[in-house]
Amino acid sequence: MCLGIPGQIIEIIDKDNMIAKVDISGVKRAVNIICIIDDEHPVESCIDDWVLVHVGFAMSRIDDDEAQKTLALLNELGEFQEEMAAIKASQVDLED
Repeated sequence: MCLGIPGQIIEIIDKDNMIAKVDISGVKRAVNIICIIDDEHPVESCIDDWVLVHVGFAMSRIDDDEAQKTLALLNELGEFQEEMAAIKASQVDLED
């Protein structure tokens, strides 16, 4: 099963290529945010947004409540640990 994992955008790394640094339960990684950008929500306004991340892309924007509920559910299902192991294995060393 493929999961979208909630993460919070903490920094825009490359505005032109729409790449942001996203914190996914303490793991920071580069994520493409092109799927959540539009005229009403440009790149600059994405910091602090919660998003669902799947295969390196922010697929959709979610609110804080939905992010917390999703993380709790994933923990209960035990799938969160497997997904986090895969994310950690592919972690990119980003400057803080």
